[in-house]
Amino acid sequence: MKWLDPMLRTALMFLVVSILLITVSTHSIANDDSNGLIQPGDILQVNFLGDNAFEKPFEVDRLGNIVLPEVGVITLTGLSLSDATALIQVQLSSHFLNTDQLTLSRVEHRLLITVLGYVKNPGEVEIPQHGNLQMALTEAGGIKPGAQLNKVQVRRNNETFVIDYKQYLDTGDANLVPSLQSLDTIFVPSSPLTGNVEVEFDAASLLSGGDAAEKALSVKIFGEVHKPGTFTYDQSQNFVDLLMRAGGVTRFASVEQIRLITEGDPVLFDLKDYLDGGSDQMLPQVAPGATIFVPMKEEEVKTGNRTVYIMGEVFRPGAYEIQDSASFIEIMANAGGPSRFARTRAIRIIRRDGSVSEFDLQAYTEGLSSITPPSIRPGDAIFVPEKNDINQTSWLKVTPDNAIHIIGAVVKPGRYEWSDEMSLMDLIAESSGPTKDADITNLSIKRPNLPPIQFDLARYLGGKSDQAMPKLKGGDTVVIPRHPQFPVSDKAEWVKQTSEDSIFVMGQVGIPGRYRFTGKESFLDVLAAANGPSETADLRAARVIHRNDSEAKTTQVNLALYFDTGDETLLPDLKAGDTIFLPGKSLKDYNGQSQRSVKIMGALNSPGHYRFSDDMNLLDALAQAGGPTNAADICEVRIVHEGCCNTTSLVFDLAAYLRSPEGALLPVIRPGDTIYIPSTENSMWTQTMSFVRDMISIATLLILVL
Repeated sequence: MKWLDPMLRTALMFLVVSILLITVSTHSIANDDSNGLIQPGDILQVNFLGDNAFEKPFEVDRLGNIVLPEVGVITLTGLSLSDATALIQVQLSSHFLNTDQLTLSRVEHRLLITVLGYVKNPGEVEIPQHGNLQMALTEAGGIKPGAQLNKVQVRRNNETFVIDYKQYLDTGDANLVPSLQSLDTIFVPSSPLTGNVEVEFDAASLLSGGDAAEKALSVKIFGEVHKPGTFTYDQSQNFVDLLMRAGGVTRFASVEQIRLITEGDPVLFDLKDYLDGGSDQMLPQVAPGATIFVPMKEEEVKTGNRTVYIMGEVFRPGAYEIQDSASFIEIMANAGGPSRFARTRAIRIIRRDGSVSEFDLQAYTEGLSSITPPSIRPGDAIFVPEKNDINQTSWLKVTPDNAIHIIGAVVKPGRYEWSDEMSLMDLIAESSGPTKDADITNLSIKRPNLPPIQFDLARYLGGKSDQAMPKLKGGDTVVIPRHPQFPVSDKAEWVKQTSEDSIFVMGQVGIPGRYRFTGKESFLDVLAAANGPSETADLRAARVIHRNDSEAKTTQVNLALYFDTGDETLLPDLKAGDTIFLPGKSLKDYNGQSQRSVKIMGALNSPGHYRFSDDMNLLDALAQAGGPTNAADICEVRIVHEGCCNTTSLVFDLAAYLRSPEGALLPVIRPGDTIYIPSTENSMWTQTMSFVRDMISIATLLILVL
């Protein structure tokens, strides 16, 4: 029995190896089966002996279809080769013999990629199965100068991947770019440096405004520098380094008044003081998003311990150095004295500590006042105000809390003095009332730091408003809007009317557009305002789109039935923001047109899609298409009915019916059917007679020649 032990061990090892091989093979086949599904971009070869039409390979388009001879479009995407072979065999079996010998193979798997954005040739490109992002961009002609390389997007279904293509070019790390799949979209954005005008850029023009790509990580430098622009923030660079990147300051720069704004905090920097001292502690810290402004050198403000300031209506206002013994009259005389426009009764002296006092110079010069001129100390300011125009009161005399504003559609808009005992009607009357185009149903009262108050003055005047007249107070603004002009005039006037107060009428109406809607108008009122339906309107298929609900809802309105019955329940209720659409009678480009129409083709005067109802017959349908032509073979009228389960076809002799309609029945026509009338020019008899005539002509010619 010892000789059995080696044999038993060998058998067991063979069994284990066999099981492992079967498992690996099964897993490999499953993987191949899942990975071998047909995808858009695949190149397929249909091997079918005996037909030259199958010699060239077929490419699967982006919709997953191929076009086969005699059959047409077949969708293969998502199928395995075996399933696709079976599908093609079934489709070709009605046109070819021995389709069971047909085989299908994949010649090549390619990826269909759409490349958009800042590339030279945007569009759809094809790359090999294992192609990457760089190959797709190369197929699109490469990236244009000015592209944002670190923000390249790869869009797949509803996902968007942002790729730092610049880092990939720097490192060559293939893990930075994702593997592409068919129907992916690559978008290359433009850099903010390119601006809003499309021009040809070079390196010099792109860098002339700085080298920053993102505003949040940049520093803006402008003013008196040689190269103002937006520059990328570098933590290793200090304030002076940033100025040097901008080309340095110009000779007109005020280096003592350089301004730095970081996170809303302004800081003054004296570059001259820093250059004199050389201490790095004097340099302000610059953060991403900062702004540096170098102002132009201007005449400096005169300051000092012995300076007084004279402003207003004097001949030579300015800053003056005084001595301790200088009096008020002497200081005014050095400034040239008051001008003829000066209000000398109310000269103000603004002390250095902020206190203000007045002095009546006119009364002093006329000897009417015993008050002596005030003493002036360094740091004080003398202000000589201007006289008021005797013909117009200065509006500055009325403080903001005692004034109210009325603007918009009133005869005299403006700023009016206000008192609490006045009302809104007093204000409107003071402004001479509303204009003829004023919309008094939508007055707006705006109060600082509060939401506006809406008021319907028309309902109030009509005694139908439950809202009390709002109380006004100083500082309020009353806005009376205007009615928009008629839609056929200035379209820009429509921006003055909000969508919440409008209803939209589109389609086959006299004047489509946006109309004011107050909630009182009915469906017919709105339709009549748009001059009613046009001659080409399909009254059976009017639609109302309700947009104010949580979900959009569409109501179908049969206006033809309403005009026949007068049933008011057929008309929907409207709300502001709704849309009324009247389609045309033509069914071109309508969804579901096959289920609502019949297709009339062949030898007719006007073949096409035509609407068909249950009360119509074959003759009605042919009459809509203009009737048969002279070359129509009305003995062979074909009617194809596409049912839910199968498709049926019948041939009807229209000529026999027209000769003897008594007792004959017309075939039943249903929406979705196809009516085809062949031409006699394609009949065998016509082709035979044409051949005979050609032969006779050739024989006659030969006889004449010989």
